[in-house]
Amino acid sequence: MTKLIGKPLLGDWLVIIASIITIIFLFKTLWSNEAASQLKIRQGDTVIGSYDLNQTRELHIHGPLGDSHISIEQGKVRFKQSPCHNQYCVHQGWLSRAGQVAICLPNQVSLQLIGEKKPYDSLNY
Repeated sequence: MTKLIGKPLLGDWLVIIASIITIIFLFKTLWSNEAASQLKIRQGDTVIGSYDLNQTRELHIHGPLGDSHISIEQGKVRFKQSPCHNQYCVHQGWLSRAGQVAICLPNQVSLQLIGEKKPYDSLNY
């Protein structure tokens, strides 16, 4: 039986280099690391309001289960407290980048961060 694995040839190196260049290009063009400037809050299908993130503010949004407490602090936002059982929305922590979303499904409240340009969003594609 002959050994098929040997030193990489010129074509192998060309494929590796082309793959690395493609990955770097896609990462830089599709990955958004832009800081958010606005917060959009929805209650079910209704937009409750849009808020500037450059402030310190506490919001109380009433949903089917009770009040969700939302904190805005100098460019970031989070669910501080929610009446839902599992608290997934609270455990998500602080959000600060455009395109990030936190949702409390049982209470039907969602937070969406918006930046200067709308990033690629696979949920709405």
